[in-house]
Amino acid sequence: MIVRDILNESTKALEAAGIPSPRLDAEVLLSFCLGCERLEFYKNPARRINDKELAVFQKLVDRRLKWEPVAYIIGRKEFWSFVLEVNNSVLIPRPDTEVLVEETLNIIKTINSAEIKILDIGTGSGAIALALAKEITGAKITATDISSAALAVAKKNARNLGLDSLIDFRQGNLLEPVDDFFDIIVSNPPYIAEEEYRNLPRGVKDYEPPETLLAGVQGTEFYEKIINQAHDHLKSAGWLLLEIGSTQAADIKKIAEASGRYKDISVRNDYAGRPRVIKARRIN
Repeated sequence: MIVRDILNESTKALEAAGIPSPRLDAEVLLSFCLGCERLEFYKNPARRINDKELAVFQKLVDRRLKWEPVAYIIGRKEFWSFVLEVNNSVLIPRPDTEVLVEETLNIIKTINSAEIKILDIGTGSGAIALALAKEITGAKITATDISSAALAVAKKNARNLGLDSLIDFRQGNLLEPVDDFFDIIVSNPPYIAEEEYRNLPRGVKDYEPPETLLAGVQGTEFYEKIINQAHDHLKSAGWLLLEIGSTQAADIKKIAEASGRYKDISVRNDYAGRPRVIKARRIN
């Protein structure tokens, strides 16, 4: 068979199964199988695929037909300016989280310090901590996660990117593993309410670790804990930045205001115009 026919057939099968991006997924899986760039398919659509390659590709497509995320199938996901290894021990990094990184970098520009200390709570694959480590010269970054399996993924990504000496990974729940003070605390915590979780797409609900998504009845439980605990680990006038669900801005802003511990509370939208990051500054 040739590339053109294989892609057309697999796209139709994925589309019939209700997969949201059938052509893209087929191309990504085939490029992974053949060890080439997707552009190669357009340059050489008549490239022949041998039986062994076809059998491997079909197994990948079969997994996708069961709604397993492509990132888990190929074991990697692009984030920021690099590629991270991922497995089903960690949440798949989303482009929306890059807004949290951007906003953190904006705040860094306002801090006059030779050594900026940053804490990333619930680091997962290490996406946020690694992006910050790459972009901020001389930063001292600590990253926590309750899951030893997630930390293993994060540490491997750090080694792969040559950033392992810049991040102190610690296991524990939220801020429990730390006893020092930070200029900035960031987190993308679980924020899906129980009812919303039941209605998530199959690829998310059936494959991604529920502990990285599910946040109790209201979906704001982790925010309440982090907002109250973070104050005691922020330096004077330090910043807290949190990724939020697109409908949660008002509720989380109220939590921060009600704590009486923060000022300059504001919300940053993502590039689709949806509320995505809330930031607040510790009251001296």
